[in-house]
Amino acid sequence: MPDGAGPRLAPEQETLLITLYAKGQPDNPLFFDPMARDTMNRLDYNFARLHVPYKTVLLVCQRAKRIDAVTRAFLAEHPGGVVVQLGCGLDTRFWRVDDGLVTWYDLDMRAVVELRRQFFTAPDRYRLLAASVTEPAWVDSVAAGGRTVLVVAEGLLMYLAEADVRRLVLQLHERFPGCRLVADVFSPLTARSATRHPSLHSTGATLGWGIKDAQDLETWAPGIQLLEEWTFTDDPELTRLSAGYRLVYKLAGLFKIVQRAHRIVTYQL
Repeated sequence: MPDGAGPRLAPEQETLLITLYAKGQPDNPLFFDPMARDTMNRLDYNFARLHVPYKTVLLVCQRAKRIDAVTRAFLAEHPGGVVVQLGCGLDTRFWRVDDGLVTWYDLDMRAVVELRRQFFTAPDRYRLLAASVTEPAWVDSVAAGGRTVLVVAEGLLMYLAEADVRRLVLQLHERFPGCRLVADVFSPLTARSATRHPSLHSTGATLGWGIKDAQDLETWAPGIQLLEEWTFTDDPELTRLSAGYRLVYKLAGLFKIVQRAHRIVTYQL
């Protein structure tokens, strides 16, 4: 992309700039993505208008690091497997976890895909899909060939209506039986209140779905199984934070309602 080129994105798509900003902060003790920083430097965009609080930077980076770990574990268990990342934004997970064997699909709306094409180049094992996650036809473009599939939905499901989330999960369950899904989810209370977050408010994005009990998805179809529910207070690397933030996380871990506000869940579908 020519230096200084600015993105033209819809409100929900513009939230990808929040995660890009968070992952591109070199002073973050938990996670730093140099490719994200390079992308930021080449975008003609005033990131200050997003008003991203430091606590959001921490949460986004915790999420990225944890989902990276889940993806690496999947690839170690299933060499040559298939990863499908939904709502990929400007994320660079493929380059962070590539084992040299994976077939990788990044999916997002056409405007985002066109933006990605101007930034990133990748081997033939990497494919870009321009589609809405709620359009069922995109699955026809994923050539699993009997291989095990991991579907990644980072910072996505909370922007969908419950009916769309259910339709997506059941489609994955039917089309890629036994596949894994890793995603971060909000509680219903968080989904209702998060639109007041300064960064989301600045983009105009709206939120939809939240789930109280992660096991509820197991009732959507026979065979769906919750494999793991990870809370942000579980992160062993919180010791790298300042004393003030360590205290905040310790106190948050005492209350189930706070732990359930935002979690990372892994299912077998």
